[in-house]
Amino acid sequence: MDLVHGFLRQTYWSPGIPREVVQRAIENSFAFGLYTRAGEQIGFARVITDFATFAYLADVFVLEAHRGRGLGKFLVSSITSHPRLSGLRRWVLATRDAHKLYEQYGFRSLGAPTTFMEKFDPEIYSK
Repeated sequence: MDLVHGFLRQTYWSPGIPREVVQRAIENSFAFGLYTRAGEQIGFARVITDFATFAYLADVFVLEAHRGRGLGKFLVSSITSHPRLSGLRRWVLATRDAHKLYEQYGFRSLGAPTTFMEKFDPEIYSK
C-alpha cells in the first residue's frame, strides 16, 4: 500500500490523492501487482469491473528503475488475458502518454466519442 500510494500521489492522473482513497479504490477493484523474484513490488494496476460486460483499466505503473524490460507489456497482457476478465464487451482506459503500449492490446481512441460523457474534478484532492 505504501508503494502504490507513494507512486500514485505523484502522478499526473492523481496528484495528491489521499492514502484512504487509494485504499478504498484498491478494495473495490480487481488489483494486480508486479513483483521481483525476491518479492519486492515494482508495479501495479487495477481494473474496475462488473466481471460481465465492462472494465476500466486504471493506475497502471512500473517503477522507473524497472522500465524498459517489457514488464509493462507483461502486466497489461496478464490483465487483459485473465480468465475472470474474458468475454467483456468493453474495456476503457485513460492515458496521456502510453497510447502505443495499449494499442498493442487492442485499445483504440473512442470510436464514438460523442456518446461518452464525463464528470471530472481535477482539483478534488487539493480541496
